[in-house]
Amino acid sequence: MKTVLTVDDSSSVRQMVKIALGGAGYGVVEAGDGAAGLAAAKANSVQLVVTDLNMPIMNGLEFIRALRQLAPYRGVPIVFLTTESDESLKRDAKAAGATAWITKPFKQDQLLNVVKKLIG
Repeated sequence: MKTVLTVDDSSSVRQMVKIALGGAGYGVVEAGDGAAGLAAAKANSVQLVVTDLNMPIMNGLEFIRALRQLAPYRGVPIVFLTTESDESLKRDAKAAGATAWITKPFKQDQLLNVVKKLIG
């Protein structure tokens, strides 16, 4: 089973991601901020990461930069799931190592399609 790490300070968003991906047969590991996400990434083997941008303690960009420093996560796809749609933020995210960008509110099938494209 392929596992996805979802990092978001909104428990309702994490729940929606879990329902969408869990229903399609993916395992889901949840974290409420970037620091917790980094700890979860180190403790689990995940094939894809879905992260928010605006979070307490460590934001999404900081989280991606830290995650990309870990050897097992250099090539793991990272999807930004955020309310932000600013082009300069998208460039920053891509530079930090984000693979894809989905704007909230999102449709579950939209998320599922992106995940299937990235990890099958």
